[in-house]
Amino acid sequence: MSYKGLCMIVVSILSLTAFSTENTAIVNSDHEKLIETHEDTAKSPNVITNRFPTVTTNSKPAIRNGHLNYGMSTDTPFTGILNYSLYTGNPDSLILQFFDESLLQSDENYSFNNEGAATYEMSKDNKTITLTIRDHVKWHDGAPVTGADLEYAFYVIGSPDYTGVRYDKQMQMVEGMEEYHTGTVDNISGIKVDGQKISITYKEANPSLLTGGVWTYPMHKEYLKDVAITDLEASDKIRKTPIGFGPFKVKKIIPGEAVEFVANDDYWQGKPQLGSVTLKVVNPDLAVKAVETGELDIVEISADQFHQAKNLKNIETLGYVGFAYSYIGFKLGHFDPVTKTTKMDNPKMANIKLRQAMAYAIDNKSVGEKIYKGLRFPANTVIPAVSHYHNSNIEGYPLNQEKSKQLLDDAGYIDTDGDGIREDLEGNKFTIHFASMNGDSNSELLTQYYIQQWGDIGLDVQLVDGRLQEFNSFYDMVELDDPKIDIYQAAWQAGSDPDPSGIWDKNSDYNYTRWVNDRSQELLTNGLSPEAFDEKYRKDVYNEWQQLVHDEVPVIPTLFRYNLVAANLRIKDFDFKNTDWSKVAVTAEDAVR
Repeated sequence: MSYKGLCMIVVSILSLTAFSTENTAIVNSDHEKLIETHEDTAKSPNVITNRFPTVTTNSKPAIRNGHLNYGMSTDTPFTGILNYSLYTGNPDSLILQFFDESLLQSDENYSFNNEGAATYEMSKDNKTITLTIRDHVKWHDGAPVTGADLEYAFYVIGSPDYTGVRYDKQMQMVEGMEEYHTGTVDNISGIKVDGQKISITYKEANPSLLTGGVWTYPMHKEYLKDVAITDLEASDKIRKTPIGFGPFKVKKIIPGEAVEFVANDDYWQGKPQLGSVTLKVVNPDLAVKAVETGELDIVEISADQFHQAKNLKNIETLGYVGFAYSYIGFKLGHFDPVTKTTKMDNPKMANIKLRQAMAYAIDNKSVGEKIYKGLRFPANTVIPAVSHYHNSNIEGYPLNQEKSKQLLDDAGYIDTDGDGIREDLEGNKFTIHFASMNGDSNSELLTQYYIQQWGDIGLDVQLVDGRLQEFNSFYDMVELDDPKIDIYQAAWQAGSDPDPSGIWDKNSDYNYTRWVNDRSQELLTNGLSPEAFDEKYRKDVYNEWQQLVHDEVPVIPTLFRYNLVAANLRIKDFDFKNTDWSKVAVTAEDAVR
């Protein structure tokens, strides 16, 4: 998945209520001390080790046409926008993985290869990529997947009537796309189709074309052609009867709750090992019990759930450090969806020293080590730690509340009336409104920990509406720049393409902080330039960009994480990191209990 496939994920993190002394003590609601943190030990570097296998170990003979129960661990219904060009939430992507897919696959270095449903060739000038779809790749209704279907996806995303978020910097680099988007022309000049072939030409050579920067998710043009582009997202053909070309077909959808799949016998890689799959939403608090009883075969689990699951005899735990990171974002402006422009016009959180002070006030190292048992660790930048382009030389913001207080003093946020709470720069009451979402039973505790840590440095931080927000409502508020929000806590599931412009470009819908910075824009452009085919040049560009984001603090990166899954012992050939659902099998009719 590229940065164009970025998906928002629930911050499923064990959290805690806190009060602070000179050395911060983090405690639970009964004031039982859990960890004690010291500022002088909070600066050790991250060490990433592979603590878990990624593939199931079951070697028994598979049974044909078995059934698997897959758990979606979330406390909120899935939205059901079941198309790669339109969805935004991680729950919907978990459904999509069973019945639809990219035309191109990637190798272990996250570069495109020729093992997928299509092969590709690059032109000598690195401006044109040509995909050739294999002859036996078919939609679930039997129609062949053609170049026109991928072309249609480009026309949908480029349309001024498009309701999604993937008309981004790299999409705009397609030759003729901007002219089509503004209505100047009727056709995108850079896209040529010849049956199973499609060529996409870009304005200039772009190294991301080889690592996920090309949109490779077709849309069934014949099936969807009668639906207006503006109506696609809400249509029954997307939400109730979606069609893909993946290993399973959608049989039935219970909106927000469950999806039943049956094997696609005509799948281009061959008939799947499983005959059917049921995906069902399960409350995170009940996920471990569900795999223990055999109700579920596979379910992703959070760090606190791992310590419930690790002693179960009927499952194995798989895991790896993924491309996700949690963060606290500052709302610095607003986005105009009509003009697709961002204005950094919110002065409340504009002071860099204020943002830096809030970053130094919280102790993510101790949270990761003591609360998550090492399954979370501090995020020092906004490019994931597993990326080749991650800048490990940036220290991040280790706990240093004395520095926080000095920064606030220097900036002019002073407690003028002696009540322990700082006023704003004009001496007025200063309250910061914090939006956070439900994740698991501990989410409120972590939120309160952050609030109390900020209270320790004299900042009055209050939850928006006095409570945690439901996942979908939370992102509606964040996306629409609800004026009630000053800061928010969220997470990104990033992708293999190192280009971060999908989140950070000033004209991107996903730039939720609404941070605009000329040097950032220049560096983002440089990272996609022909010069960036030079590996050292590109790495230097992204190192400087990460340092700039660190210094300007539009977000506070908080935690990187292990992705974890509990899999019943009857599951065979499940590769958690590189899942091919057509290969997954079961070796018994019923779950091991």
